[in-house]
Amino acid sequence: MRFITSLNARSCSTLSMAACLIAVMLTSANPATLSAEDAAAKLAPVPNPDAEADSPEKMKPYTELLEHTEESIELVPIPGGTFTMGSPEEEADRNDDEGPQHQVKIDPFWMGKYEITWDQYDVWTEQMDQLRRKMMAKKAGERDLLVDGVSRPTEPYTDMSFGRGKGRHPAICMTQHSARVFCKWLTAKTGRYYRLPTEAEWEYACRAGTKTAYSFGDDVSDLGEYAWFFDNTEDKYEKVGQKKPNPWGLYDMHGNVAEWVLDQYVPDNYAAAGTGVISNPLQIPTELYPRVVRGGSWDDDAEILRSAARVYSDPDWKQQDPQLPRSIWYHTDALGVGFRVVRPFEEPTEAEKEQKWEKTAPEQLDPEEG
Repeated sequence: MRFITSLNARSCSTLSMAACLIAVMLTSANPATLSAEDAAAKLAPVPNPDAEADSPEKMKPYTELLEHTEESIELVPIPGGTFTMGSPEEEADRNDDEGPQHQVKIDPFWMGKYEITWDQYDVWTEQMDQLRRKMMAKKAGERDLLVDGVSRPTEPYTDMSFGRGKGRHPAICMTQHSARVFCKWLTAKTGRYYRLPTEAEWEYACRAGTKTAYSFGDDVSDLGEYAWFFDNTEDKYEKVGQKKPNPWGLYDMHGNVAEWVLDQYVPDNYAAAGTGVISNPLQIPTELYPRVVRGGSWDDDAEILRSAARVYSDPDWKQQDPQLPRSIWYHTDALGVGFRVVRPFEEPTEAEKEQKWEKTAPEQLDPEEG
């Protein structure tokens, strides 16, 4: 037990003691520096030949199976490149926070073909993988124990779909923290590193090489072919993938539900970009509000669905939450907010994850953990 105290405390914050014990058991050389993520990395990824590529040019679409269930997540490759982020001053319905335009370089990654659905999300929240494994009397392996140890949301006070549909409908009403922990769970479950996209990655993928207001052009009359939004929905979201995809094969980037990204919302942060090219920017969160969501939702007007439009979280998104203190897992009033996942071609080091990709403040803890 003496090695437990030397595990990385941040790494274990979303892992149970059982998972941390597995981390200790897996060490062979230097247990004093082993993190829980290091332990997961020591396990070989779940075999999936299509998910492997030794160069960006060999990246291809693949399907990530969620072990012990019938669910899976489809991902498509997004080529690296440089694009113009933000909108031109002459774009209709443009907001000041969309400028000035600036050049951004993005490294290659895979991105979820669709928004995360309730079927996929509930494998995590309702422990469907654990339940299925127990029903089949399958002994938990080392990876299963790590997966089981990732934190899961507390019991919601009501159905978080609010009667608008589950199954293949996009999961909604989660906090950014909840979406981030889902990605940690998916990483542990597959052995491949998943996270939320940055705001820049999201816009780059949404534009898919275009420079127009929408990924299909500037004619808003075509929006209904690509998106669910206020004008063509009946007070609810729809099942994913029913509209036309963007040029890179991503569905519902415009509308259906707005999507969490990693960034803090800063209205004038584009002004700091200057005239050079910025590589893989991320506005690391230092406050709980506001944080960025992108793409617009079923409840938004057309201009909010533009590729450059920025929306952000607000404390009012917890207005109906009866819990005191308010839950770290649920935004009860964000009925138009969900997410999709990305997987970078080059997995960052543990130090890079801690210093950038997974860095966020303030730390989110359930009351019993505080």
